[in-house]
Amino acid sequence: YLDDNPEMMSAPVSYTNDIRSISALDNFISINNAVNIDLFGQVNAESAGIKQISGAGGQLDFVLGAYLSKGVLGAYKSKGGKSFICISSTFKNKQGEVQSRIRPTLANGSIVTDTRANTHYVVTEYGKVNLKGLSAWQRTEALISIAHPQFRDELIKEAEKMHIWRRS
Repeated sequence: YLDDNPEMMSAPVSYTNDIRSISALDNFISINNAVNIDLFGQVNAESAGIKQISGAGGQLDFVLGAYLSKGVLGAYKSKGGKSFICISSTFKNKQGEVQSRIRPTLANGSIVTDTRANTHYVVTEYGKVNLKGLSAWQRTEALISIAHPQFRDELIKEAEKMHIWRRS
C-alpha cells in the first residue's frame, strides 16, 4: 500500500521530529500528555520523581515546532501553531489516595520534559489556559484555575509561601 503511493509518506525521525520541519507547517497543532505540571509551567512527561516511567519521545520537538509554526492569513485567520498539554487534574496513587497533577513544584528528581518558557496551552477537565508570555504569578493563577477544586486552596497556600501568587 505504501510503495509508490503519492498519498503516503514515510520519513525518518531525524525529519519528522526536527523542529524546522514541524514549524514549517502552518498552524501546526501538537497534543501531548504529561505526568504532572508545576505552578511555573514546567511539564514532566517522563518520571514519577526519580523513577523513569516513559521517554521524552518527540514531545519537546512537537511542542517547540508548534510554538514556532506560523499562521496563514485569508479566510482562516490564525496566529500560528498551538501546543496543548492535556492532563486529568488528578490521579490515584497506589494507596488509592487522590492527588493533584498540578503541583506547587515538581517532585525531587522529576524530569522536565517541556520548560516553562515553551509550555503553551494546558488543558484539564476544568478548562484550558494559555501560558504563553505570562509572568510567574499569572501562570500560577491560570494553572490553579484549572486544577481540581479540592486542591486549589492548598495550591494557593503553597504558591503564597513561594511568593508566586497574586489573585487578580
